[in-house]
Amino acid sequence: MKLGAITNSWREHLESESIESLVGQAAARGAMHIELRQTCLGDCETGEGDDWRPNIGNLKALVAQHPDMSFNLAVAYPCLSQDAQPKSALFQSMLDAAVAVSPDAPHLRMVDPARFDSLWDKPADIPDTAMSIAALVQEAAARGVTLSMENSGQPIRSLAMLVQAVRDALPAEQGGLLGLCPDPTNQLRIDADSDPVGEVEALPVDMIKIAHFKQTRGGTAIPTVDSGDVDCSRLMKSLQDKEYAGAAIMEIPPHEQVFDNLSASFAYLSA
Repeated sequence: MKLGAITNSWREHLESESIESLVGQAAARGAMHIELRQTCLGDCETGEGDDWRPNIGNLKALVAQHPDMSFNLAVAYPCLSQDAQPKSALFQSMLDAAVAVSPDAPHLRMVDPARFDSLWDKPADIPDTAMSIAALVQEAAARGVTLSMENSGQPIRSLAMLVQAVRDALPAEQGGLLGLCPDPTNQLRIDADSDPVGEVEALPVDMIKIAHFKQTRGGTAIPTVDSGDVDCSRLMKSLQDKEYAGAAIMEIPPHEQVFDNLSASFAYLSA
């Protein structure tokens, strides 16, 4: 497993420091993977919303400075709440960027910020818009790009049900490229009585494409991954027991001492 960082943790620092410098500082603290989050990429991107575009040359130059690290791209994209548009210029640019930052194992994480009227408890609850993600999977698979999904309005178990339904509708070589980014802390905000770590434990390991760690105490975010509302040590052990070999991302909040907080988070999970 690779402990890593995400660039939206450095949102405030990007006002005065380059993305290249910030990635270097994370590497110096022991990060082995960087999740490059759209809107927090400095000179590696332009525009917002549908007009967002990656600067492919700058992305390639950034990752070339760190040959011992791995990277993936993360974007906000309505992949569950709107009908899929696999040929759109925006989605194609996302695939271009994912391949640019990791040619051998490209990975695009898509975060749909939409909230739904209710939690999905059975396959019939899944809206047609969410099932249309199959078209995005097919388009990404043609370029060897893994897709992982996240939505803070649905629990891990519901998103796993969606992934399985889409996988069942596609050839195995395509469906296997779709998975999840489980984030137990997000789940507690919508389903406080659930056991999100238990839901991660129930996932087949091939469905976990990347994992996020962050922490709250009494529902309030804290600046490090530590003890709190989610048993992060249990989550870490679950991933280790599954022999999960992907990235475990510290999605810690922006803070003046964010790199000290990153080091502290790594130390907590490694203890």
